[in-house]
Amino acid sequence: MKTVRMFSAALCAALMLCSAATAQEWKSGVDWQEPPLVTPGAEPGSAPSDAVILFDGSNLDAWENGENWLVEDGVAVPQKSAIVSRQHFGDMQLHLEWSAPTEIRGSGQGRGNSGCYLMNLYEIQILDSFENQTYFDGQAGSVYKQTPPMANAMRKPGEWNSYDIIFNAPVFRSNGDVQKPGFVTLIQNGVVMLNHFELLGPTSFVEAPHYKPHAEKGPISLQFHGDPVRFRNIWVRELKAPQGVRVSAPFNIQLKKPQAAQPEADEAAEKKDDSTAAVSEAKN
Repeated sequence: MKTVRMFSAALCAALMLCSAATAQEWKSGVDWQEPPLVTPGAEPGSAPSDAVILFDGSNLDAWENGENWLVEDGVAVPQKSAIVSRQHFGDMQLHLEWSAPTEIRGSGQGRGNSGCYLMNLYEIQILDSFENQTYFDGQAGSVYKQTPPMANAMRKPGEWNSYDIIFNAPVFRSNGDVQKPGFVTLIQNGVVMLNHFELLGPTSFVEAPHYKPHAEKGPISLQFHGDPVRFRNIWVRELKAPQGVRVSAPFNIQLKKPQAAQPEADEAAEKKDDSTAAVSEAKN
């Protein structure tokens, strides 16, 4: 048994030496552009340097019908109508913070109800789902009437919730067919609620979801459902894929082995050091 173990150890050592001697590095053959520099926000949830600010607590000028909502003490409260972003977006990272009313009124869909519509078509439900039963594909964090969230991560009424949404817009062929469906990922309060969920089409209260061709970009809208839900700190980052140009087929390159030091050179260096040391001692 001891002989077998010694042989195995020797074989492993030989294989490692052989691998080191023939090591290669794989190259993609793509010349990538340098990723753009983005300065993160100073605090968790604060906007990075390349974000489009939709609401910073001061006004709703970035929204159509923004004058219909109440802006007070740095928060916006829905009134009269929905608001729609003036700027349109396709693939994006969206951050928003919202709070259900502190005073609990109603139940189910009648309690702290609003919604965030991506491209004005695909609703991520906003609802006070803290100890509030309703249909699961209509609670907070759901894609309305398409899928429930993976968890219920609601904070208590009056406390702030954060939504971080990654959205990939659908792509249509020239004849109107779906080339690529839309996808959405949602993290609420640090908890994954939707994991690259494939959208079935625009959300609706009365219709089954189905795709219809639409523009590559669309606005974000926030719903008015009659409840005093509060919003703050809303910003967007447009997502752009890394850019690169293929300059060759993928290939491997041979890694250069470090050259062993020449014995003669080492001996000469040692003699020089000894001579220098002797001269230094003589002077002292």
